[in-house]
Amino acid sequence: MSIKVENLTKYYGNHPAVKNISFEINTGEIVGFLGPNGAGKSTTMKMITTYLTPTEGKISVEGNDTENDPKIVRAKIGYLPEQNPLYLDMNVLDYLKYAAKLESVPKEKISSALNRIIKDCGLDEVKHMDIGQLSKGYRQRVGLAQAMIHDPDVLILDEPTSGLDPNQIIEIRNLIKRLGKQKTLILSTHILQEVQAVCDRVLIINKGEIVADGSPDELQKKFQGQVLIKLTVKKGGELNGKFESEIKSIPGIEKISQVSEDEKQLRYEILASKGSDLREAIFNKLVEKKLTLLELYQETTSLEDIFRELTIK
Repeated sequence: MSIKVENLTKYYGNHPAVKNISFEINTGEIVGFLGPNGAGKSTTMKMITTYLTPTEGKISVEGNDTENDPKIVRAKIGYLPEQNPLYLDMNVLDYLKYAAKLESVPKEKISSALNRIIKDCGLDEVKHMDIGQLSKGYRQRVGLAQAMIHDPDVLILDEPTSGLDPNQIIEIRNLIKRLGKQKTLILSTHILQEVQAVCDRVLIINKGEIVADGSPDELQKKFQGQVLIKLTVKKGGELNGKFESEIKSIPGIEKISQVSEDEKQLRYEILASKGSDLREAIFNKLVEKKLTLLELYQETTSLEDIFRELTIK
């Protein structure tokens, strides 16, 4: 077990920012940590990284308690906060060398650590430039490099692709995937497509409480409402007034509506019961009626839909 959070609570004055939450994260998991502003997400991450002390509860990182062994825990974590902590008047190499010394990287290993991290984060072209001269995207890469310079067991990244262009985002996502095979990785982001592209598991926190925990696929199945199926057929064959009633006779179909028509085709929207997949049954009915299928697809509940359902309350 890499990270274990037990009955964690944090008060600011009389206000509970985090309310008795518990979860465990294994080595090799990439976990998306989601929540609206003020939900307790940043507070939880700061307690894991020992920046804040819990009011109640326990946290262990790689078997080390954050309150009893904070120095050991900090050595095992690489943290990229949302506000990137950079010295703009230093050049990239000097800053990363300084970060390596702060993280107690042995003197004889600093050179190889710098070479590794500059290659991994795509900083070779700008390594001799002052950080203040860099674009926001390159500054974000430097921040990611400082979080990884000591090769930590756990990485906690708060909005790591903020300000990057599409090509850079893909590169950082691929890097996160590679790192996640060997490390524990918590990724906080508001880009839900990023979670679906990168994360094995999703934790959603709202008003200080964990309201969802599972893989993106598991959450989509769990929170799926009525199924919407889009159907387009070519005019001809046995397409008559009974077609819609015959489709509706398929068990699980709740409603079929024609949404458009032109000289060549008809489009329908079909509502089916929660959790069903009736595409094969619909296809077989079309074959039976000698109709030409032009389009048949089923819309799924997105992470964005789930996030809104769980947090707009």
